[in-house]
Amino acid sequence: MKFYISTSGIKRVTISSSGAGKAAPPSTFTPTAAVAGTRRITIRTLLPVVLVLGLLLPFLFVRVTFLVLESATNCSSTLDCIGRGLFSGSDSSPKLRDELTRALVEAKEVELHNEDGLESFDELVKEMTSKRQDIKTFAFKTKAMLSRMERKVQSARQRESIYWHLASHGVPKSLHCLCLKLAEEYAVNALARIRLPPPEYVSRLSDPSFHHLVLLTDNILAASVVVSSTLENLANPEKLVIHIVTDKKTYTPMHAWFAMNPVKSAAVEVKGLHQYDWSQEVNVKVKEMLEINRLIWSRYYNNLKEEDLEHESQNKRYLEALSPGCLSLMNHLRIYIPELFPNLKKIVFLDDDVVVQHDISSLWEMDLNEKVVGAVVSSWCGDDCCPGKKIKDYLNFSHSVISSNFDSDRCAWLYGMNVFDLEAWRRSNITETYQEWLKLNLRNGFSLWYPGVTPPTLIAFEGHVHPIEPSFHLDGLGFRNPDVSDRQLLEAAAVIHFSGPAKPWLEIGNPEVRGLWNKHVNSSNKFMRKCRIMG
Repeated sequence: MKFYISTSGIKRVTISSSGAGKAAPPSTFTPTAAVAGTRRITIRTLLPVVLVLGLLLPFLFVRVTFLVLESATNCSSTLDCIGRGLFSGSDSSPKLRDELTRALVEAKEVELHNEDGLESFDELVKEMTSKRQDIKTFAFKTKAMLSRMERKVQSARQRESIYWHLASHGVPKSLHCLCLKLAEEYAVNALARIRLPPPEYVSRLSDPSFHHLVLLTDNILAASVVVSSTLENLANPEKLVIHIVTDKKTYTPMHAWFAMNPVKSAAVEVKGLHQYDWSQEVNVKVKEMLEINRLIWSRYYNNLKEEDLEHESQNKRYLEALSPGCLSLMNHLRIYIPELFPNLKKIVFLDDDVVVQHDISSLWEMDLNEKVVGAVVSSWCGDDCCPGKKIKDYLNFSHSVISSNFDSDRCAWLYGMNVFDLEAWRRSNITETYQEWLKLNLRNGFSLWYPGVTPPTLIAFEGHVHPIEPSFHLDGLGFRNPDVSDRQLLEAAAVIHFSGPAKPWLEIGNPEVRGLWNKHVNSSNKFMRKCRIMG
């Protein structure tokens, strides 16, 4: 093999070879030919093409999909419709949209209810593709399926609300355990039976110079939290006298709790209803009141039907009528507080579902301006809203007796943290008015107000309410979704009230606010630990 390279530059290379046979002709290689022969597709060339295809293909796929759906009604064949849609340049989307809208509007509710609907969207797609039905049928079946789902969701919400309220009616196992353990301790332990208050504090029970706090309850755990939170925040707890009134079955465990967990500075009295020696007149009135409320409960309970609970208004009325608050003996006896404490002149009344967060000593010094009750009426949010509900939320203003005597848009005062001037109460006819309205409601078929203790109380105290600062009482923390967004308002309230079904000692209690109650539970107590009550 021989190489011939010219001296004028590498423009040509001649290669000749000789072999055993005949010589092969010389071959010539030029650089220009080599460059042309090595040109091929590179990654830099492919990248723009891939990017363009990646952008165009999804739009093309969506376009073809709509054309396939449209072909079921507008075209003789799918390919024909796709061809016209792709190459003619016309847009049929407005037409498809108008047709779909018209079909949805034309679908009547009666027909939708009678339609044997499909249970899932997958079934709908399978039926539409297998039977090649038109867009009108598709719209009708879709609306029927959605209407059916909406009814199921509404029914599920109503039932969930019912179960939620029913959960508030029961007594938790832990509270039942606590009552039994304390009742047993009362029977076997002399320390649990000591006198309350101690002899040296007995004189305080009717001394008007002390601050008298009244609590009517059959819930030992709730009572312990109210007492604990109140004493913790009072500036002068040694001036406090706490009067706890309970029923006969709860008396022994309630007494055992406060006997074995004595309050160092304040005086605590625990008294059962069976220990009161009321006059025959008062006994007759109390029995009459309880009988009327029993009739209200029986009426709603006996007429209760499952279908009534499917309607929100009926649902609310029945649940209110059967709620623990409507059945509680202690709630009904509030109207007889002057008879329960004949020697007292002024008291502060607290519900058992409250927590005291700040000093409330000023309530006993408050001038009620010859009114009977001091209560929160106005609200922190101004004149356009109420701290609780309006009068129309309690009374039936479709009845002429109510509409002619009361203003429906007026705010109802809050019950649960109140100052009572018992002397002014005795001078008034509030209790008699309460009894008269109960009888009037009975004669009108229980149609004057919605079930509950509050409506007749609002009527009886009409004109006897002195408004106090809204910061003293914040209620509504026991409802489904309490407004706790304003933490500053929540912390500033002197008393927070878990009014509503979701009490803090129940599992359905709102975890956002339950911690404010739990921190006052004496979880170190041996009975609390045995019954697994944790704060």
